[in-house]
Amino acid sequence: MKFGIAIPTDADSWRLVRRAEELGFHHAWFYDTQMLSADCFVAMAACAMKTTRIRLGTGVLIPSNRIAPVAATAFASLNKLAPGRIDFGISTGFTGRRAMGMGAVKLADMAEYIRVVQALWRGETVETEIEGQRRLIGLLNPELGLINLKDEMPLYIAASGPKARALTARLGGGWIDGAPSVERSLAALAVMRGAWTQAGQPAEALNAVAWAGGAVLADGEPADSPRAIAQAGPRTATLLHRAADAALGGYPDPAPLPEQFAGAVAGYVEHAKSFRPQGAHYLHNHRGHLMFVRPDERPFLSADLIRYATWTATEPELRERVAALEAGGFSQIVFSILPGQEHAIEDWGRIRAAFA
Repeated sequence: MKFGIAIPTDADSWRLVRRAEELGFHHAWFYDTQMLSADCFVAMAACAMKTTRIRLGTGVLIPSNRIAPVAATAFASLNKLAPGRIDFGISTGFTGRRAMGMGAVKLADMAEYIRVVQALWRGETVETEIEGQRRLIGLLNPELGLINLKDEMPLYIAASGPKARALTARLGGGWIDGAPSVERSLAALAVMRGAWTQAGQPAEALNAVAWAGGAVLADGEPADSPRAIAQAGPRTATLLHRAADAALGGYPDPAPLPEQFAGAVAGYVEHAKSFRPQGAHYLHNHRGHLMFVRPDERPFLSADLIRYATWTATEPELRERVAALEAGGFSQIVFSILPGQEHAIEDWGRIRAAFA
């Protein structure tokens, strides 16, 4: 089992990533969440120059944030700084788009984006739509060596729906799962395997990445301790943010919380109706998203909800969960490290060391 970290991008992320490399982590994934964190390509460039082994990937890139030729060149530029250590992670977008009051990118548009980026990397002249017109584009001067197109930049897709999983399988990409729990992740993996084999891909080639978040608890420490709230609360709160978006913005909620948390959901949605400016609830709703717990959302975060939504447990329990995912067929587990909680890398590093 490989281990990775996910980072709400900071221009100084290289400090944390260099420590992750020292602890034996295999991957660092960078959020592409404009308006919430720093630019992922800027931070990855610094990390590329400050590390030597750890892989660096967008976790995950949102197609609408930059046009395909710009993204293709940015990745290829990173690939020159860190040859063979760059990964192309992508999805239709949640955090970065909801923070602007927008829904996900259409799956067909993401597929087209991937097609164009990868064709440019192959040195092809490719036709695509730019500003409403079909145009032929290509990377014109690769022979100058300003970018690196020789070393592979593998594709990873965060795919939760059947059509997105089918696309991932068709393209032979790595698959990123949200990993809310061992049981739900293994069930999702079984579905992904079905899509994978149906697409004619060899079973052993599926590269499944479980994306988790939470806190490593001390013996007897409650799941809603101040430390657990700081490290696991932000991921838990995203479920409430999603519920508010569904209720107030009309967006789909593909995985609503169980009935036992109906009171917390209803309470938060009612609270969200007071968010200002009126008609733009998303501005306050997504403040702190995946990064910190706002004081106004803290009353809705119970220990039970945190345990349901995150990997918040003692070290022995977490080792058992990682082992179960590994036995079930996942190849990598990724843990989120939040701003101001960088010291948590040492906790997750002990768990990684148990699988060395």
